Amino acid sequence: MLQRFFIFCSGADTDILSNCSNGERNKYAGIGATVFFTAVMAFIASGYALYTVFDNVYTAIFFGFIWGLLIFNLDRYIVSTIKKKDSFKSELLQAAPRIVLAVIIAIVISKPLEMKIFEKEINQVLLEEKNAMTLENKEQLALQYTPKKEALQGEITALKNEISTKEAETNALYNTYISEAEGTAGTGLLGKGPVYKEKREKHDAYLQELQALKETNAAKIAGLENQITALDQAYGSAVVSSQPIIDGFDGLMARINALDKLPWLPSFFIFLLFLSIETAPIIAKLLAPKGEYDFKVEEAESVVATWVTQKVAQRKLLMATDSAMNQEIYEDIKSEEELYRYKKEKAEELLRLQANAFHQTQTKGL
Repeated sequence: MLQRFFIFCSGADTDILSNCSNGERNKYAGIGATVFFTAVMAFIASGYALYTVFDNVYTAIFFGFIWGLLIFNLDRYIVSTIKKKDSFKSELLQAAPRIVLAVIIAIVISKPLEMKIFEKEINQVLLEEKNAMTLENKEQLALQYTPKKEALQGEITALKNEISTKEAETNALYNTYISEAEGTAGTGLLGKGPVYKEKREKHDAYLQELQALKETNAAKIAGLENQITALDQAYGSAVVSSQPIIDGFDGLMARINALDKLPWLPSFFIFLLFLSIETAPIIAKLLAPKGEYDFKVEEAESVVATWVTQKVAQRKLLMATDSAMNQEIYEDIKSEEELYRYKKEKAEELLRLQANAFHQTQTKGL
């Protein structure tokens, strides 16, 4: 039962192979087993690759099964169409396109399994890339908000400097009228005279202006600080909303790129493993000597080719004979007087009918 299944997988003619030796059947069962297990590995590899894309087990299994069937059909076709010939060079030339196709299939199969084998290392590379992308994303978003914040901070600084300047002027006036009262400056007279009162009034006026300026600028500074807080919140929201995109940066292409950043030698040996598996049926058929099955297939094809050649030759001869006979028949008919007179009468009758019809048409037109 298992042998019959693997023979089916090899693409061999079961009717011809059933009349061959047991060793010949085992050979093609081995080739079919290689084809089958290659398709199984293709199913596993594509299933994992598609799982990284769709993140759904059932979808990955379904499309992975379709891909496995496709690889199975391709391998079965490749193996079944290689015919053993007397010249190894002609066999190799015949198998060359199929070997190229096998290399392509091996690359496609091996890449997803490499990603699974080196999953931890790939995750580490992706983590580093995500961290770098997070920092870069924050820097790019900051470029949108920093100029606005700096402008607002400049306005706040200008308002505070305005208050400081007014305070300095007010304090200077305070020291002036105190010095006038003490007699250490100004008129140099001790006591609160007219000059003292004038300077005191000027100081008090400045003090009132300072209080009003503080209240006005405090309100402006509070508004500017609220704008800065709103910008900080908008920046934080932008960072939070864009972070899931960075966190989801672990698709198929990202993992392939991460795999390319790992040392190439382990991946290369895994590729060689799958390449040897994929090309094993072809290589085995090329290296195997011409067996009983090959002779019987060649004999069956020769019988069919001979039969078709005979049929084609017979049809060509039949057509040539029929053409020659028709030529002779029509030559004989051409010389018969009775047939000539009959055809002449019919031609005259046709001409009369045409003349009458033309006359009737012209008469109606008049």
